[in-house]
Amino acid sequence: MNSSAGGFRLGYRGDIEGLRAVAILLVVAVHAGVTWLPGGFVGVDVFFVLSGYLITGLLVQEAVTTGRLSFTNFYARRLRRLLPAFLLMLAVTCVLARLVAPPTTLPKQASNAAAAVLWLSNFQFAFWNTDYFAPQSETALFLHTWSLGVEEQFYLMWPLLVLIVMGAWKRAKQPPNMARLKWLFGGIFIVSFALSWYWTLHSPLFAFYLMPSRAWQFALGAIVFLMVGSPSFRGRSILVRPMSQRTIGWLGIAMVVLAALFIRRSAPYPGTWALLPSFGAALVLGAGGFDATTGVGRVLSCRPLQAVGRVSYSWYLWHWPILLLGAWVVDVGNARNRLILVVVSLVVAAASYHLFETPIRHNRKLVAKPSLAVIAGLAVMLVAVLLLRGWRFEAERTAQAPNLARFVAARSDEAAVYAMGCFGSYRSTRVEICEFGDPHATHTAILAGDSKAAQWLPAYWPMFNRPGWRLLVITKSACPMVDASYFAQPLHREYAECARWRRAVIRKIESLDPDMVVLSESMGYPFTREQWITGTQQVLHALTHHARRIYLMRPTPELQMNGPLCLEPRSRLYTAVVGTPDCSGEARTGRFDDIGRWLAGASAQFRNVRIVDMTDSVCPGGLCRAKIGSKIVFSDNGHMTATFARTLTSALAKATSLGDSSLLSAP
Repeated sequence: MNSSAGGFRLGYRGDIEGLRAVAILLVVAVHAGVTWLPGGFVGVDVFFVLSGYLITGLLVQEAVTTGRLSFTNFYARRLRRLLPAFLLMLAVTCVLARLVAPPTTLPKQASNAAAAVLWLSNFQFAFWNTDYFAPQSETALFLHTWSLGVEEQFYLMWPLLVLIVMGAWKRAKQPPNMARLKWLFGGIFIVSFALSWYWTLHSPLFAFYLMPSRAWQFALGAIVFLMVGSPSFRGRSILVRPMSQRTIGWLGIAMVVLAALFIRRSAPYPGTWALLPSFGAALVLGAGGFDATTGVGRVLSCRPLQAVGRVSYSWYLWHWPILLLGAWVVDVGNARNRLILVVVSLVVAAASYHLFETPIRHNRKLVAKPSLAVIAGLAVMLVAVLLLRGWRFEAERTAQAPNLARFVAARSDEAAVYAMGCFGSYRSTRVEICEFGDPHATHTAILAGDSKAAQWLPAYWPMFNRPGWRLLVITKSACPMVDASYFAQPLHREYAECARWRRAVIRKIESLDPDMVVLSESMGYPFTREQWITGTQQVLHALTHHARRIYLMRPTPELQMNGPLCLEPRSRLYTAVVGTPDCSGEARTGRFDDIGRWLAGASAQFRNVRIVDMTDSVCPGGLCRAKIGSKIVFSDNGHMTATFARTLTSALAKATSLGDSSLLSAP
């Protein structure tokens, strides 16, 4: 069992190094797409508890053994430990991004990098509404630095709190008082967890990214230190027998693993869910504080986990940008390619740790002169921010180049409903109607659904743009015309607004008695077979007696990448080494075929319902392309551009038989 001066148990502990390894393996696994570990992101929660334990221990040990706290020494150690590897990752990632990333993404990357250097990226992602779990986040090269921002803000706050509460300032008349710390950490735990719970319900991004809602995890680690790492509290905190100590350790690691196995992205997080991995880490730390050589501590101390644990910080820094940059070079839909990128990131992390991080961290001059380390660290950070500011200005000029204009325009080439302000937002339940044509027309057609319904407006409107007809468009973000509930990731809760809106839309359609109704939605909803069939049938049953004909659009296929971004020209080196990106993908997947069959089965019992399949028109030959001829097909990874949709009017008229039908003849 390890110990240090004054009876504090803060020496090297193999179980802590092994717990670091478990945490980073979980994080890397979830980022690499390991589907059976959906909650691997809880590894970050483990790191927060570990930091609370270790940093509190170092501060308390110094205060008790020396009678004071040296902020200079503390921050010098932190900067030597964290800054070299971080700045190396930042520099290399920025250089590689210029070579392989789409040019129009670089201004935002530069801005994110500058915020990361100042340890403020968590604020930027919170206030810029960058959802950690959203597909769009997979282009943010420095998204993973949010947790480093939380850690650094913790490092700024914690020493001052410990100093004030213990009375460990230089000219204090009394020796440092440890007894008050339990009230400090207990109070922080209660207040911070209450804030985390509230924010998770009302401001999910604040809860996830901001330090005040994560402070309870650091406080939990600090409380564990007081219970098992401090000589003042260890003897009277809890009674632990050898058998119960081993049980506690195994229970703790089981809680961490269970969290990774069963907590999903759809869970409101952190909230109460974060208690599971956090208390799991606390139990492992607590058990190891009494004896780290038995039970789970013995397993965590094995050589492979020790090796991974030593480079865990560097691996955390490198794995995310390598995975994202690699996605612009190789097909990351292939599990083998993802595994190669993970191995590359581990090799780079090990090299960074041994050749760069460790030599600077143990540099004799910097160790002997803490003030020099602090000044040098702050100076390098300032230089980095200035360089990144210059890069951002350069990237903004490049993004405005004429050869990129069509790709920028394609990303906002969308149906008119968005500009008209009648496309419903996530939180809206009001039925907003966009009206096209003569408002007093005797015939009415209605297009209803989510954004995948709105994308068909440019194709349908030319067919109805004739005397005697009007077209009403009723659409809402991510709300299908399928009577089934689901968890909306942007809201971090069940999408209740969608259900209320859909009921109101059905009532509105019933009141209008239209000649025809077109329904369309994305295939991306997590509905089961039963939900797709039953939910669709319920909507059709409500509408079938109120419309002469109903067209149910089969969901259109999606690309595996952002179309306009993929098409952007890259650097000459990229083109020479990699070639032109393959901006295409197979249209028919297992999920696509299943949903097609389910919708066909759901509509079979209704005489006036017809399935419309435009797959071959959107993706000729079963291959979806970002561009067909001179037309850019998709505005992102799944929505058609309005320009391309207009070219499908003839094919759509043929598929629906509306081109020849007397239904479109004015009376």
